[in-house]
Amino acid sequence: MNQMPSNAPIMESKPGPAGWLPVWTKVVTRPSENTFIEITESPDAQSKTAFLWVFLAGTLSTLVTGLIQMLLLAVGVTPQVTPGMEQFSGYSGVLGTSLVSTLCAAPIAGAVSVVFFAIGVAIIQWIAKMFGGVGIFDKLAYAVAAISVPVSLVTMILTPFSIVPYLNICTGLLSAGVGLYAFYLQVLAVKAVNRFGWGAAIGSVIIPGLVILFVCGCLVVAGLMLLGPAIGNVFSSINQSLVAP
Repeated sequence: MNQMPSNAPIMESKPGPAGWLPVWTKVVTRPSENTFIEITESPDAQSKTAFLWVFLAGTLSTLVTGLIQMLLLAVGVTPQVTPGMEQFSGYSGVLGTSLVSTLCAAPIAGAVSVVFFAIGVAIIQWIAKMFGGVGIFDKLAYAVAAISVPVSLVTMILTPFSIVPYLNICTGLLSAGVGLYAFYLQVLAVKAVNRFGWGAAIGSVIIPGLVILFVCGCLVVAGLMLLGPAIGNVFSSINQSLVAP
């Protein structure tokens, strides 16, 4: 006897890769618009998931970086110090940050990372909307977190070795390369999530940084203008003391 066909609708689903490791691996090793569209169409593409990733990465990064620095200092590896400034370096006979303070600071750093991450993504998405983007905060946060978290994990290994003489040149170059690659991935993510062109994507990522630099520059100039008379009086007093017999 023939089986009666079911009247239940067939649900078609094309979620992105599930789990944190496949998502991070796909983003870093196969960067493309389709990659970011796929992962952000997943049911897991939520801001709370992104915040959890950023918190764990910030906490682990602070913890591992602090422990590696303490280990390097314990075996006698100290940072290069400008001659004559040894007394101000803070490394003479001290291992820098203690284990207790590192453990206490790690979750605080993770929480702070989440706050700055959320603010940064919100600003980028707001500017993207001004350029005609159609994305939403949750999807962009998920995509950017999939970039920033593995980058943070790589950076946490490179950063402590920046105190090692000569080796810091290699780690500096590697960090710069990782930073440029992360910038490219972030622009690609903004472009994919908001469905617009390269110019709008680059502008959405760069403009917040330019605004921050402009505001900081204005604050510095304003501070110098306020402190100008006092600084002038100090130099005037020094000149008079040098000229006086």
